[in-house]
Amino acid sequence: MQELPLPHYNERKTPIDMLVLHATCHDNAQDVFASLNKLELSCHYFIDPQGNITRMVNDEHRAWHAGLGYWRGIDTDLNSHSIGIEIGNMSLGQEAFPTQQIQNLIPLCQEIIKKYNIKQHNVVAHSDIAPTRKPDPGKCFPWQELAKVGIGLWYDIKNADLVEENNPQELLKIIGYDTRDDEKTIASAYAFRRRFLPEEVAKDNDIQHLVDNVYPIGKKELLSGKRFLQTLKAVAYSYKD
Repeated sequence: MQELPLPHYNERKTPIDMLVLHATCHDNAQDVFASLNKLELSCHYFIDPQGNITRMVNDEHRAWHAGLGYWRGIDTDLNSHSIGIEIGNMSLGQEAFPTQQIQNLIPLCQEIIKKYNIKQHNVVAHSDIAPTRKPDPGKCFPWQELAKVGIGLWYDIKNADLVEENNPQELLKIIGYDTRDDEKTIASAYAFRRRFLPEEVAKDNDIQHLVDNVYPIGKKELLSGKRFLQTLKAVAYSYKD
């Protein structure tokens, strides 16, 4: 692992209990460093498409990667709660991640989860915690593959029948998404699809347009659909306390 220290960090106010996975449209550590440094942001680790890992902020420090967000009732200072990993993908996660990159990401995540005793429901996408603002790590990030090796949660569709709740807003809330108003609920439903129903999320070849249009604003129909509801119930079963 190489070191490329960023100066943008401060002291944590809470223990580490989250792992946030990001994607960035850069394929090398020097470009990530330059971009984050210019914006006065940071991450703990960057992993390039070849699988090379660069540490940019030590774990004990509060890196500036998550921004404003919400997850499972936490609505302030997610940076203090979390470790942030940036994963290089020039499509912002809309195309497949290289095998070697994911193979090297897995032990890094496993080590962090074990070291800080991070609960599986707190292994999250940037889009999960900031659904109105962020689309990464994107529709092609292999969440199901990672869940098989103890990184985050997946679902068994048969478990949908074990959940009595049918209100999409309540089900999203059970998982951890921000449902504090109608628009956040719609954005959360789209973030949910990115992670658990990626085939229902359209690819946007214009990356800037994607960044500026993270979810279909005001589309209440995102809260309906038989397949969406069944998958939502199955995921809620996996995430229930």
